[in-house]
Amino acid sequence: MAAFNIHGWPEPIVRVQTLSNFGVRTVPQQYIKPPPERPNCSVTTMNDPNHSIPIIDIACFSQHRQVVLEAVGDACKNWGFFQVVNHGVDHDAVKRMRGAWREFFDLPMEEKILYANSPETYEGYGSRLGVEKDAILDWSDYYFLNLLPSDLKNLEKWPKMPCHLREVTEKYTCELMTLCEVLLKAISSTLGLEEDYLHIAFVGGSDGMSACMRVNYYPKCPEPDLTLGLSSHSDPGGITLLLVDDNVKGTQVRKGNTWVTVQPIPGAFLVNIGDQIQILSNGAYKSVEHRAVANSGDDRLTIAFFCNPGGDLPMAPAAQLVSAASPAVYGQPAITFNEYRKYVRTKGASGRAQVESLSLSSGPQHKNQQMMNT
Repeated sequence: MAAFNIHGWPEPIVRVQTLSNFGVRTVPQQYIKPPPERPNCSVTTMNDPNHSIPIIDIACFSQHRQVVLEAVGDACKNWGFFQVVNHGVDHDAVKRMRGAWREFFDLPMEEKILYANSPETYEGYGSRLGVEKDAILDWSDYYFLNLLPSDLKNLEKWPKMPCHLREVTEKYTCELMTLCEVLLKAISSTLGLEEDYLHIAFVGGSDGMSACMRVNYYPKCPEPDLTLGLSSHSDPGGITLLLVDDNVKGTQVRKGNTWVTVQPIPGAFLVNIGDQIQILSNGAYKSVEHRAVANSGDDRLTIAFFCNPGGDLPMAPAAQLVSAASPAVYGQPAITFNEYRKYVRTKGASGRAQVESLSLSSGPQHKNQQMMNT
């Protein structure tokens, strides 16, 4: 099994897909999670109506606006997650997107390794988050791309094979940005803000609204109880639209002390609130921990689309949501989104430690900069 010495990473990179294809019978030590982090705690099934991630029909938005807004508001407040159906995204665009990226991960390693990423931007073909030496790794490979703004798009990092992948990804991006605009308006309205508030806030300064994508590939795992496909984390950005695998379950959402397994709905998107919405909402809506479990029987592919504020946007609660009765939860010094997401690129997925460090209740203000400089 080949290990690649790639610039910027603290150790040689071993592709998890290579380990799986080689037929390893045990999980290597560097993937074994500490007992408290292993996926052996109680998991509530979706048969319990009290632990069912909300499903929202977006097609009803124009005719039943208030009903949909109430559903979105309740989901953001009580879950941080919901599934959207009848969302208007072209079914063929979704099908082709899944197919193209599965084709990529089926390519020979010598073709994929041409697009190996580095910690500087994370763009390209990767197998780890964070640059800490001897870190415990996740059982997954991925492909990360910047999509917007256009000056951040590096086509040299876009795979040339399969030949239709670039066209398919561009089409998919346009479709999902349209859906994101609908969702941002709905979330703004549920907060009592003008419906364009989040759009304007995300466009922010010179960078403009940003979008990126991570295609997650979870190979079969010989000992799925010892590791995770992706460690528990909240998303650092605005909102995430996850295209789950229709055939293989694996995404789990934290609800209190319980991990709830997402039941795939064909054609649906799983939407979740990111840290930026938590901060902009002054804590009214919470970004929620989620993770991916490994599977011994089948591989799994998901596509996460991140709609984010511009990288130069200082993070702060909306002024309209701060008052004497509802003081600011997040204070100064303000940091930009670019500064904020440096943390996950250093530490990897690490629960909610990052966003909680920004709360005024977490201690002295200098902790903000301390985390960014870690």
